[in-house]
Amino acid sequence: MNGWGSARWAARLRCAVALGSLLPVAGHAQPVPPPVEQSGDLDPAAPLDPRPGLGVDGPDLNATENEPPPRAGLAEPGPGDEAGEHRYVLAIEGLGPVGNSEDLLKAFREQSTLEANRKAAANAAQITRRARADADLLEEVLRSQGYYDADVEPRTEPAGAAIRVVLEASPGEQYRFASVELPGLDAAGPEAAPLLRNAFAVKPGDPVIASDVIAGGIALQTALGEQGFAQAKLGEQQIEVDHPPLPAPLVRRVPAGPGAPFGAIRVSGKPPFSARHIWTIARFKHGDPFRRSKVDDLRRGLIATSLVSAANVRVVPAGDGRTVDLEVSLEPAPSHTITGELGYGTGEGARLEASWTDRNFLNPEGALTVRGIAGTSEQLVGVQLRRSNFLQRDQILNLQASGAHRKFDAYEARTIQLAGNIERQSNFIWQKAWTWTYGGEVLGTIERGVFDSSGLKATRKFLIAAVPVSLGYDESDSLLDPTRGFRLSGRVSPELSARNGHFTYARVQLDASAYRPVSDHVVAAGRLRLGTIFGAGDFDIAPSRRFYSGGGGSVRGYGYQQLGPKDMDGDPVGGRGLAEFAVEARIRLKQFGGNFGIVPFFDGGSLTTEALPDFKDWRFAVGLGARYYSSFGPIRIDLGVPLNRQKGDGPVAVTVSLGQAF
Repeated sequence: MNGWGSARWAARLRCAVALGSLLPVAGHAQPVPPPVEQSGDLDPAAPLDPRPGLGVDGPDLNATENEPPPRAGLAEPGPGDEAGEHRYVLAIEGLGPVGNSEDLLKAFREQSTLEANRKAAANAAQITRRARADADLLEEVLRSQGYYDADVEPRTEPAGAAIRVVLEASPGEQYRFASVELPGLDAAGPEAAPLLRNAFAVKPGDPVIASDVIAGGIALQTALGEQGFAQAKLGEQQIEVDHPPLPAPLVRRVPAGPGAPFGAIRVSGKPPFSARHIWTIARFKHGDPFRRSKVDDLRRGLIATSLVSAANVRVVPAGDGRTVDLEVSLEPAPSHTITGELGYGTGEGARLEASWTDRNFLNPEGALTVRGIAGTSEQLVGVQLRRSNFLQRDQILNLQASGAHRKFDAYEARTIQLAGNIERQSNFIWQKAWTWTYGGEVLGTIERGVFDSSGLKATRKFLIAAVPVSLGYDESDSLLDPTRGFRLSGRVSPELSARNGHFTYARVQLDASAYRPVSDHVVAAGRLRLGTIFGAGDFDIAPSRRFYSGGGGSVRGYGYQQLGPKDMDGDPVGGRGLAEFAVEARIRLKQFGGNFGIVPFFDGGSLTTEALPDFKDWRFAVGLGARYYSSFGPIRIDLGVPLNRQKGDGPVAVTVSLGQAF
């Protein structure tokens, strides 16, 4: 009988033992040699007497390596059978009494030698050895489900031109627990004890299955930590099994002891986070009931700062066990990062972005980033200070300053910007359901664009102050490659613009997307965007603050910002009313192991100078994308074709980027 981890088995066995030395071996009586006459002299040249028959065959030196020895119940191959090769089929009989036979057969077939080699012909000797090995395997699988008296006999029989291999199983009776005792559990108290008892899912009458008992012990240990018993350790389990099967008792001691709340936090190592900052990251407070999951979450939160390569959080009883202190030991991770990004889009041109970051420039977690953009349509230099876990967990303070030059068909702008906000955003470790941002920005900009109905370009200066606020809800299953769920987000930005006086207006944008798996390798996805600017006329607003449509993140198939009204040169002027949609099928190619895929898509959009979107004058595009699913997210290439081209629209638009289009 096999032990289960720390389990101790006490087994009382009743079985018959045959003494092979008292019985004829291999079904034949052994000849008794006649007595040997003794003489005074021995002839050294005389031949030796033949060895007495031991009745046990010697090892077959020609047998396949690691093949099991012969087993009774299966015919040995006849003379010459080893040379010919045969196809075979496998049948398993006798599992009718087994309740979960389908799961049991699945576990058996995943390890079966016969199943692994069934597509290739084999000689009779190979088939015989595989059948014997699989008979032993099926017995082990049955025993793992509580059938400890299981016996499996293999046999072969002709089946046309093939051989039928039959494993005849006799499962016997399934062993069950007569009682399940957890002494010491009542010390946990009247509220915690029932919860802990339910966590150990093994009940009287359940089958004696090793994996269930092990899983129950793990669940009980976890539940003890969740109920505040930081130092509780499960005792050794005791199980008695009788043959023939009788109900077996299971005893597992649970020394729960008194519960204790969280006490103090002490920190050592680098980076030198203070205990106060550790309390900010923790999702519990001093005096809260101890929860093991909260300790594990704190460890993950410290690693998520990217400043810590290893975090050891040790639970230490304090005050004679009345509280539980945490000793946090940190090992530093490299704090400097250099990143780069390269992209291309029709209308946007090539774009190279690089940045340098010191993630602990201001301790704790004050990251300083210097970044630059060199592109055919955009150049930028900026600096940002980002304070993570600011005042509370997952809250970020951003302060940034930048100077940029952007030149597109729609406008040209030279801008200096100062901005600050507080945000709660998702990341790849914790994808959050609710996210939000609020803050303010001030920018001075000199812009060239269209400012009246004549369609002539002019250059004007603007000083703009804005207070943008955003709110999002994400129920999707991935940030970069969602396959199910939906997303909703909204953004409102009240703005004050000073130019020959001042005026106010507001920009509002709503986005929604949904994802649904159609099959194991196909996901249907769709998105919708609506936007409006009210409070000012289209030509009063700085061109860089208007809505635009078209491009790789908008309506694919059209150039960047190419939808909507145009000036006398055929360049876009932007608008106030925006509507867009996109639908696509994300198909992973099984032929390449799912690492590559194709994405047919259909996009549409409308942009007008009026405040409300125009749902009549739509522009549509179709296209095909290619995806490479890397370890850090999909890399996409989209080729779109406009269906109702206008003057200035190209026959095809190309986008290369990281992540899905939406």
